[in-house]
Amino acid sequence: PLIFVQVALVNGLASNVMALLDETAPENDPAKADTAIFYSISNAQTGLVGISFGGFLIKRVVDELQSDFKGLKTFATLSPIPGFAKWVRRSLDDGLEILGDGDGDTVAVAMGVEDGEEGLRRIFKDPDWASDSAVAADLEPILLRLCARYLLLEKNQRGRARDPVAHFHLTNGAQVERLHWLADSSAHGLAQSAGMMVNYRYNLNRIEAHHESYAGDGKVAAATAVSRILKK
Repeated sequence: PLIFVQVALVNGLASNVMALLDETAPENDPAKADTAIFYSISNAQTGLVGISFGGFLIKRVVDELQSDFKGLKTFATLSPIPGFAKWVRRSLDDGLEILGDGDGDTVAVAMGVEDGEEGLRRIFKDPDWASDSAVAADLEPILLRLCARYLLLEKNQRGRARDPVAHFHLTNGAQVERLHWLADSSAHGLAQSAGMMVNYRYNLNRIEAHHESYAGDGKVAAATAVSRILKK
């Protein structure tokens, strides 16, 4: 194979990668699943790195899944946000004010430091905060708002989504469907995105329109629930 996709057949949008990959969890009847979650897309040949077959693959997989499992209504991913921590650090290095009014104080107190920016940096270095439910609750709305801004508004020099995974799925006609807090509480997940993950949904009736809008104008399609996070 040149490239392959791993798919989980579940009910409803998956919100936690640990639960999704839990081999001890009870097995579901795939015939009763209503949602296909694409959770990994990988090139099988190292020489193909950088060559995108993913869009073609996803469309083909959707067609085959619909043929085999008539109950599937939703096709989405549970994806990492690999560029989030890098964007936060670069923004702080560049002197950009990315924390809202009062957010700096909240972050500083939660992380036990004197300065909000120092606290924000420490979030990605010290994963212990994630095991403290009170600290995590204080940080949740702030980090979700920052992440929504990163995915929906922040662009690279070409006017496209700054996050590489977001760019891939948006190019192929998906929309940003839902953000999930502490969906990946592994050390790697906490270091790259404070444990947050995102669903990109492939609405079969809107794929072409979303692709054209993003490819032409760089417009990021997003569900209302994600857009609202920016206004909180």
